[in-house]
Amino acid sequence: MEGCNGIGRHLAHRLVHDGEIVSGVPPKLSAQVRVFATGNGRKTDPAGAHSVALVALRTPNLVQVRAGEDLVVMGMLADRRDEPGRARTQVTGRRHRLLLELLPGGAKKFLSARQARTMIAPVRPRDLAGKTRRRLAAGLTGELEVTGKKTRALDKELTELVTARGSTLPELHGIGPSGAARLLADAGDIHRFASRDRFASWNGTAPLDASSGSQARHRLSRAGNRRINRVLHIMAVVQLRNQTRGRAYYDARRAGGMPSMMAMRALKRRLSNVVFSCMLADQKRREASPGGQSGTPADSSVTGHDPANRPFGQATSRTRHSTASTLT
Repeated sequence: MEGCNGIGRHLAHRLVHDGEIVSGVPPKLSAQVRVFATGNGRKTDPAGAHSVALVALRTPNLVQVRAGEDLVVMGMLADRRDEPGRARTQVTGRRHRLLLELLPGGAKKFLSARQARTMIAPVRPRDLAGKTRRRLAAGLTGELEVTGKKTRALDKELTELVTARGSTLPELHGIGPSGAARLLADAGDIHRFASRDRFASWNGTAPLDASSGSQARHRLSRAGNRRINRVLHIMAVVQLRNQTRGRAYYDARRAGGMPSMMAMRALKRRLSNVVFSCMLADQKRREASPGGQSGTPADSSVTGHDPANRPFGQATSRTRHSTASTLT
């Protein structure tokens, strides 16, 4: 089946639940078959089915679709977790605009509910417009409190699911419960990526070759899974805010003359490697242990002993930052 990780995911999972063996056919392979086939190469239903069947018969090592209910639930909850995050950003902006007009000198953008109420309480405007601004600002503060409660409840549920799966992704600096759930749900079986380079190409952190003649250069890739790319971007931002190995790597790139945006892309590419190594180690540990709940071995790359992971380390209880805190 083509598009098992996209529009055809629901049908593929339904077939798997019915006992069918489903293999995913990459759209690029079926497109190449149509291009080199006789005819005009257009994608019609008969031509598409024929090209997918040819790829399935002639291509070895196609990834078999496996429907994990916990991953499906993680994906749904991660989607739900994004909604209050976007709503919080919008409401925060509206309240900030009102406070700029209501308070002399304005106020900072990110305020807690207690801070906002403390600032609004002594304000007693006499005109109708001022009273309306005060009432709307107080109402938006209440909305932010409700959104925060929903966010914390979803984070708690996602944390339980990620922990039950035995994933160590939340131990990486800058990966929170929603980011870990998004990585697990969208990536699925990590073995479907032949290498960390394939994983980087899939999430859009691998640069595209744009060399010309003797000039070797690369450009930013706009392809790949943008949701996973966003998770890695948040991870990079969190690492840059603290004195981490990721920050040291970024500073070394900047000291070498690399522009800030290029250094940021290089950091995201390295973090993609770290995430891939972590997920691969977790998958191997689950396959070795039927329960999948065994502890991390002392020599595992996840614990930071592997030089490939060591530059970015693990988050301690004091330095761990969640994705939720980054978005808010």
